Amino acid sequence: MIIAEQKKLTEIPGMVAPYRKILLAGCGTCVAFCSAGGPKEVDKLADALLSENKDIIIEKTTTPRQCAEKFIDRLESKIGDCEAILSTACGNGVQAVASRFRDKPVLPALNTQFIGVEKEPGIWTENCMACGDCILWRTGGVCPVTRCAKSLVNGACGGASEGNCEVSKDRLCAWQEIYHALKRLNQLHYLKQEPQVKEWPIHPGKVVREDLREGEATTGD
Repeated sequence: MIIAEQKKLTEIPGMVAPYRKILLAGCGTCVAFCSAGGPKEVDKLADALLSENKDIIIEKTTTPRQCAEKFIDRLESKIGDCEAILSTACGNGVQAVASRFRDKPVLPALNTQFIGVEKEPGIWTENCMACGDCILWRTGGVCPVTRCAKSLVNGACGGASEGNCEVSKDRLCAWQEIYHALKRLNQLHYLKQEPQVKEWPIHPGKVVREDLREGEATTGD
């Protein structure tokens, strides 16, 4: 999931200062799971902003996702005469909402950090860089691009000490983890293959599924 953190409360009031009435829009998926932008966080942020400025008017709502058009449409009836939208979605959600409501300023209440998982309550770690051309099938499910400090895709650098990364001593060497994972899976032969040349994505990315495009019909046998 996408991991994000709320901007500092010293920054957000400055963003909303030009507006008297705002729509505070939460997102109920990724940022809700990482306790950054769901309905609970929307309520807390609204209370904090109102305590700073008694004259501001805040309308609150939360959609399942702000990155999907069908859910963005639900904001239509909520905007009313609000002068701006303060979004607690990730950067993708903010841009999607801004694209839909071009006559309203859409302000980001969060800083988007990375794609990751919850390691333990209150701690999230980065696991994926969305780099395309996924090679996890030959690295035992351990991503070297993200989990290796040097993003090496063809083996360890040789600087690890006692299994720990030379860049960050408090983290395991990703390639040692890959070795143990492949050994456990009886797939060590992947380490003996020719070095791989990774295809890196071109930004901005785009994915087209012809079978899902509007107006396209698929038929079965």
